[in-house]
Amino acid sequence: MTRKYNFCAGPAALPESVLKTAREDMLNWHDRGLSFMEMSHRSSEVVGVAERAEQTLRQLLDIPADYAVLFLQGGATTQFSAVPLNLLHVKSGADYVNTGIWSNKAIAEGRRYGAVNVVASSQETNFSTIPPQQQWELSSDAAYLHYTPNETIGGVEFSWIPEAESPLVADMSSTILSRPVDVGAFGVIYAGAQKNIGPAGLTLVIVRRELLGKAHELCPAMLNWQTQADNDSMYNTPPTFSLYLAALVFDWLVEQGGLQAMASRNSRKAQKLYAAIDASDFYANPVELDSRSLMNVPFALVDATLDKPFLAESEAAGLLNLKGHRSVGGMRASLYNAVSEAAVDALIEFMRDFEKRYG
Repeated sequence: MTRKYNFCAGPAALPESVLKTAREDMLNWHDRGLSFMEMSHRSSEVVGVAERAEQTLRQLLDIPADYAVLFLQGGATTQFSAVPLNLLHVKSGADYVNTGIWSNKAIAEGRRYGAVNVVASSQETNFSTIPPQQQWELSSDAAYLHYTPNETIGGVEFSWIPEAESPLVADMSSTILSRPVDVGAFGVIYAGAQKNIGPAGLTLVIVRRELLGKAHELCPAMLNWQTQADNDSMYNTPPTFSLYLAALVFDWLVEQGGLQAMASRNSRKAQKLYAAIDASDFYANPVELDSRSLMNVPFALVDATLDKPFLAESEAAGLLNLKGHRSVGGMRASLYNAVSEAAVDALIEFMRDFEKRYG
């Protein structure tokens, strides 16, 4: 079977070598006579994989010892509730930055649990920019400052880390593991797995230990970070197969040369695609240059009536999942870690050919 190029925003492409290892392990994991999915989460084998996954992740991100690493469920969307439930009630309110759809969802959920101050918003520019921090109106006593470093749908990305007196909370679902990051600058980092970590079903939370134990008394046990940390992320049955695949992805990242190597590769991929778009009068990207995402590249055809043939022909050419999010339309190519440079080259070649035939 010939595998095609997958540009899906999530669940996203996985490394082929990881999938092959999983295929080999599927029926008989390490000669145990059963698959990993069938093993008890309390067994030494599953616990061992979880411990190895955390150790490798700590190595990749250089996570300080005073941070807990949690492997949870519910996706990043569940953390929109978990963040305020764990942190908000200790102060009078929390600060949020609004840079797109996912920021908006986090803000709406935060307001269910307390006062939310939107310190800045790029809604007036149709979320095509990142508001400069000198324009932000930060609270003097916020429980935390929440932001979304990369908006998967709009394709805007912070190229810098905000500064604040309160703990910094980041939804890194679509950028984590794509480059090095200074974990010590954050109070909490959370991410859904289905971009650069592994398959859907797993959620990563990295939290400074001093922020544990502050949850509201009505916070459900499953959303309480202290409870999860005390139980090594196994307060209930965790998504064991997603965790197993994430561990394989972490090993793959080490084999690739770590996050610095991934950053170089991802930068090359994005620069190639943006250069092709900018050199054309047939395609356009709506995001200002300094706010463009390395992971998610939205683009529109000047003639929207050509969207359907573009999608049909690109799929026939082995280029999958290029349709933009339903809320914005157009096209979107997501360039996560497992998307090869060859895939980007093939996309660019197709785009040029399509323009020659329809331009």
